[in-house]
Amino acid sequence: MAQNIFKGLGVALITPFNTDGSVDYQSLKRLVEFQIDNGADFLCILATTGEAPCLTQEEKDKITELVKDVNKGRIKILKYCGGNNTAAVVEEIKNTDWSGIDGILSICPYYNKPSQEGLYQHFKAIAQASPLPIVLYNVPGRTGINMKPETTCRIARDFPNVVAVKEVDEIIKNKPDNFDVISGDDALTFSMIASGAAGVISVIGNALPKAFSRMIRLEFRGEYEPARKIHHSFTELYSLLFVDGNPAGVKALLNDMGFIENELRLPLVPTRIATKQKMSDILKTLNI
Repeated sequence: MAQNIFKGLGVALITPFNTDGSVDYQSLKRLVEFQIDNGADFLCILATTGEAPCLTQEEKDKITELVKDVNKGRIKILKYCGGNNTAAVVEEIKNTDWSGIDGILSICPYYNKPSQEGLYQHFKAIAQASPLPIVLYNVPGRTGINMKPETTCRIARDFPNVVAVKEVDEIIKNKPDNFDVISGDDALTFSMIASGAAGVISVIGNALPKAFSRMIRLEFRGEYEPARKIHHSFTELYSLLFVDGNPAGVKALLNDMGFIENELRLPLVPTRIATKQKMSDILKTLNI
């Protein structure tokens, strides 16, 4: 029976762009090293925060190879593969070279609005096709459908290679022992880990991996008070990062830190100047 290897701080890696709109591979290399050197436990690539819907297949392939090459097996890599056409997702899984990748993140089908049985059958097909552990991704705000806890637990019990879900914490109390919940919201991570979550797939971790991973490690050791102080130091930042959409906020933060150009691909646009200034002011108070 597969065990979840995606624990602690997972970083939902952004995709840097040059001012001409092309992928900035040099900045991406630097960012991957920054994550590894500052406490990230695994990288989540080519998902929402990475602006994957706006990347070509050639760019996705090149990003995958770059991340694997820079990482050199030092930490785990979770790669997104999902969609709302079950047959197409299964075909992609079967035709992809998964060497150097440790697991697949797969989202609930969006737009179609399947029933709970449809969700179960979708992930059944993916689980049966996948050579790697699977992390489910339930994000109703983006997909228009919520996978109920009982459906998630049914999938987890029936398919041992489905090892975790990126979710909120209502599943924790009913999950199978070999199945983990991973926070999908930076602001909820402190409380979810305190309740038994295995970690987070984080947006803020792109910019502040050292502090955020320290908070998680303190919690794992039961040192809740110092962890709570770190959590509270980020309270305002959590909301500012998402007020103008993701990854606009964290890209603005990384731009202030000198890592990347403040560039996104349409239909996403950079965060508002006022929001960027507020985050910059907070960054100064954090002494980072």
